[in-house]
Amino acid sequence: MEALAAHVTPAVVNVTVTSKTQVKANEQMDEDATDMQQFFGPFGRQFGHQFQMPQQQPRIEHGLGSGVIISPDGYIVTNQHVVDGAVDINVTMAKLVGSDPLTDLAVIKVDAANLPSVPLGDSTRLHPGQMVLAFGNPFGYRFTVTRGIVSALNRPNPSASDRRKPGEFIQTDAAINPGNSGGPLVNARGEVVGINTFLISPSGSFSGMGFAIPTQIVRPTVDALIRDGKVSHGYMGIGISDVTPENSKFFHLNSAQGAVVTQVEPNSPGARGGLKTGDVITALNGKAISDSGELQVEVGQKQPGTTIKLEVMRDGKSVTVPVTLEAMGSRDKIAEAGGSEHGKGRWGIGLADLSPDLRDHLQAPSDIRGAVIENVRPGSPADNAGLQRGDVIVEVNRQSVQSASDAAQALGKVGKDQDALVLVWSNGGNTFRVLHPTQG
Repeated sequence: MEALAAHVTPAVVNVTVTSKTQVKANEQMDEDATDMQQFFGPFGRQFGHQFQMPQQQPRIEHGLGSGVIISPDGYIVTNQHVVDGAVDINVTMAKLVGSDPLTDLAVIKVDAANLPSVPLGDSTRLHPGQMVLAFGNPFGYRFTVTRGIVSALNRPNPSASDRRKPGEFIQTDAAINPGNSGGPLVNARGEVVGINTFLISPSGSFSGMGFAIPTQIVRPTVDALIRDGKVSHGYMGIGISDVTPENSKFFHLNSAQGAVVTQVEPNSPGARGGLKTGDVITALNGKAISDSGELQVEVGQKQPGTTIKLEVMRDGKSVTVPVTLEAMGSRDKIAEAGGSEHGKGRWGIGLADLSPDLRDHLQAPSDIRGAVIENVRPGSPADNAGLQRGDVIVEVNRQSVQSASDAAQALGKVGKDQDALVLVWSNGGNTFRVLHPTQG
C-alpha cells in the first residue's frame, strides 16, 4: 500500500477555482454550506439565503477540488462541477480544455512536460470486495489517501435533479469528503478506475458511502474533450425504466433484464425507428442490456448519426429495431421517466376525464390521453404503488384508455386476485406501475 500511495500521490493535484457570481446586496451568507450534504461542489463555496433586495452585485468566489494527471504532457481530469463557472483555474496555471455537464467530467491542462501521471484502467474488470484507494484534498488537506473496497457497482445517481444523467457509479467505503471531487479512485495496480464525485451523508461528511464515475464513462468522455473540447451524446428520444420481477410477467419475460420503453417522443429517432411504448430493449448491437442505466450509458457514448440495432421483446416476440441517433443537445432525452399515482373503489383511486382545463393545469402534452387521478385512498393498492393525485393513467394492462370510464372499465375487468399494470404519465414522463389487489 505504501508503494502504491507513493506512486499515485505525485499525480494528484489541488484544483483551485475562481468564479464570479451575481448576488443580492444584503444577502446573508450561510457559512455552513448545507447544500453539500449529498453532492459536494467545489469545497469552500458559499451559499446564502436571499432577502428582498433587487440590486445585483458581482461576487468573487473561490472553490477547491481535486484532479489527477493522466498524461505526462499535462492533461488533468476532474469533475465538471469543480470548474463550473470558473474564470480562473489554478493548478499552477491551468486552462480548461473542455467540460461535459451530462457526465460531470472536465479536462484541464497545464503547460508542462514529463509530469508524473497515472494511467486510466478498466472499470469493467472491477468486482465488489476489491481493494481501492481514494486520493484527493478533502477539506483542503492536500495529498490525502484513504483505503477501502468496492462496495457495489452500477449504482444510479440518487439525486432527483440528476436522475436523467447517464452513468452508473462505483460505490466505495474509501473515505470521500468535500474537496475530494475530481480525485482518482485507484485499484491495486495503480490504475485510475474512477473519478470521485459525491457522497451520501446526513451530516455532509463521509459516512461510508462514496461514489465515483467509472472509467468506462471517463475514458471516451476525456478522449472527446481533448480532441474536440466538447462531447456529443447520442439520444433516441425515449423514456425508459427498469424491468422488475413484479412487472416482467406483463411483458412476457422470463427474467427481470432489460429496459422498458415508457414513452416515445413524436418524430424522435426512436419513433422513426419504430420503437413503441411497452417494448423491452434487451440488447444493443448484440450486447445484452441488463437495465435502463446500462442502456443510458451505451446510447450516451454513441456519436450522433450512428445507427444502432436494438433487440426488442414486443408482445412476447423478439424483433430488431434500427435507430439512427441524433445529438442530445441541452436536455437529456434518453431519461429515466419518473411518475407515480393516488383514490377510491377496489384499487383506491378516484378518476376524472382529462379536460382542457386539467390538461393546462397539469401541463400535459396534447398527445397524452387517459384518466386523471383525482384522489388516492391511503393504504390502497394505488397508494402502495406510489400513484398520486394529478397523475394520468394512459394504459391498463397494455391497453390504451381515453377517458375515466375507459380506465375504470379496464381496471374492473382485472381478476379478483390478479395484478394490474398501469402506464402513468406524470411530471413530464411515463412510467409503469403494478397494482396488487391484496394490498390495502
